[in-house]
Amino acid sequence: MSITPALRGKRLPRRLIQLYAGLTLYGVSAALLVRGGLGLEPWGVLHQGLSELTGLTMGVVSIVVGAVVLLLWIPIRQRPGLGTVSNVFVVGIAMDGALAVIPDGRVLAVQIPLLIGGIVLNGVATGLYISARFGPGPRDGLMTGLHRLTGRSVRLVRTGIEVAVVATGYVLGGSVGIGTIAYALAIGPLAQLFLRVFVVPATDDGGAVVAGGSPEQAILRP
Repeated sequence: MSITPALRGKRLPRRLIQLYAGLTLYGVSAALLVRGGLGLEPWGVLHQGLSELTGLTMGVVSIVVGAVVLLLWIPIRQRPGLGTVSNVFVVGIAMDGALAVIPDGRVLAVQIPLLIGGIVLNGVATGLYISARFGPGPRDGLMTGLHRLTGRSVRLVRTGIEVAVVATGYVLGGSVGIGTIAYALAIGPLAQLFLRVFVVPATDDGGAVVAGGSPEQAILRP
């Protein structure tokens, strides 16, 4: 794994702050969706289902799943960056920390703000960490790698994987609901907006090491 090209340039401090702030907020946003109880994002459904099955916290499950997915990069010859490896650990740790302090939303008047807050914060977090240009997360890189390997569209590959993830998580006890649909519809426009807001111009460092495919393709829902 080579991350040296990403770790240079005058904008490095800003990029590192964006990376770790984004990953931390991503974990917090996932916790908000959990506490909202109205349905999770696709991978969150799987994480919750596995958590129910194993008794592990959702954060720990997220770390384990991220590590397993990262291993799947090897046969498809994806190259991780600092952000890829950091994603595996920081998101899960932040999620468990947030779950420890955020109470369940027991009434709809609380659940709806938690859902909306979680989706919007997820968009902000996505814009922050992807714009830092340290590489996509393990799950996004898997999708772009399969897109490159199979020649299928990003839309088709992403849809196929996420349908399988949601179905598996649901069978294991993960939460699927209106929040899952709302997330699917809203995250693309939100992430695209915040990618523009937090973009770091690539003028002094030669760019970051990223997996195949553009970061925007990797993260945005079609």
